[in-house]
Amino acid sequence: MINTSIYNYVNVLDKAADASWTRNDVLSNNIANVDTPNYKRKDVSFQGYLQAELAGADTSTLQKRVSNIELGSINATTYTDMAYLSYRLDGNNVDIDTENVELASNQLMYQALMKSISNDFDMIKKAME
Repeated sequence: MINTSIYNYVNVLDKAADASWTRNDVLSNNIANVDTPNYKRKDVSFQGYLQAELAGADTSTLQKRVSNIELGSINATTYTDMAYLSYRLDGNNVDIDTENVELASNQLMYQALMKSISNDFDMIKKAME
């Protein structure tokens, strides 16, 4: 995390990329445990925290909203998804097709976040030239 207001947007993107990376690990772990009896699917919550922070900001532009975000309050959390639900007799609730779709979607999200971070640094670099 970079401690200056010029990088507020990059800091938020960095937090989102970290959350996406964590979610990639969690989804991969779900896939690895698809045949483990009594394993319960896990997922990562992040977008709701970010949306709540952005909604709480009383400003007109996204840049101003991002500058008012408390970065410490938008951390990704891992949780067990539907612990009471089982798709199979062995107690496991992981659906391999769903996990593969979620993993592919998350990888696209991560790539888009990395591209956005790269573009922001390119703009800052050009401004300094």
